Amino acid sequence: MSQEDALDLFRQSLRQLDPAVSDQQLQLFLRYRQELIEWNERFNLTSITDPVDILFKHFLDSASILAVYDRPQARALDIGAGAGFPGFPLKILRPQWKVVLLEATGKKVTFLRHMIGMLELQNIEAVQGRAEELAHQRVYRASFDLVTARAVASLPVLLEYAAPFCRVGGQIILPKKGDLTEELAQGKLAARQLGAVLRADQAITLPELEDGRRLFVWEQVKKCPETFPRSGSAMTKKPLGGL
Repeated sequence: MSQEDALDLFRQSLRQLDPAVSDQQLQLFLRYRQELIEWNERFNLTSITDPVDILFKHFLDSASILAVYDRPQARALDIGAGAGFPGFPLKILRPQWKVVLLEATGKKVTFLRHMIGMLELQNIEAVQGRAEELAHQRVYRASFDLVTARAVASLPVLLEYAAPFCRVGGQIILPKKGDLTEELAQGKLAARQLGAVLRADQAITLPELEDGRRLFVWEQVKKCPETFPRSGSAMTKKPLGGL
């Protein structure tokens, strides 16, 4: 696919999610992509480096969350934001949202803060820290309408990271793909302990993303118990919902 064809398809795909996407927003994505490629030559920010793949496998994949969660206002948390996915694409498309990008690695936080300034984004911040620690701080706990984590971890682990940050009535949206039969069963059991309930399991069918990607939507129906999250090592060694 040529760069021009890819950009046209990307634009059309975004407009499936939001018919009001502007040329200015598309330019923000292109500036973001250019900086990501340049910074990635010095820092290991992403393994996806092809310009076309970045448009679809990073930007459009992140934006797909709008298919299941599209509120005019939201306070959103991206756990393990890395190079800014899905937080930045969501912020570009929903500038009125308040977004927190949580990332533990210093060089990635430096990049995130650089991009916030370059793209002149408001009401967004990059916070350096570990989710299992910040979730026990009053300023962050149970204070987000939307919590997401686009990370390589099992559903029980991702839910334990996310649920403590989510307010009652808020949603946790976790993108995943592959054979998830056992993992989903464990996730449902873990969710019970964390005060969350699965509300939707939606396949992503956007162009270039038709490879078994799914969005799991959980609702925080009651406050997460104060004992969670545990340490990262405890979550990994003894995940909730073990069968």
